[in-house]
Amino acid sequence: MFRGEIPGLSGGADFYGKNPRELRIEFRKSLKVFLDVCREQGIEPRRRFSGMFNLRITPELHEKLAITAQAQGKSINTLAQEALLERVSS
Repeated sequence: MFRGEIPGLSGGADFYGKNPRELRIEFRKSLKVFLDVCREQGIEPRRRFSGMFNLRITPELHEKLAITAQAQGKSINTLAQEALLERVSS
């Protein structure tokens, strides 16, 4: 049994199939039902993100990040954004 989930939605849209072909068919059905319900209830289908999250790191990594950011004339936030963007873009 294969299981799928559609990320980034404001609610759940799980689907299951016995093989990849059936999984694709169930994906389409699940997404259609989800979008129909959203339309009927006036819900935004895509999850909204604030652009903010807390990240816990070691004090040593925090120090290295602060020193590197200062040496590059950037804020810690900017340096962290660049590193995250590079990681999720590759």
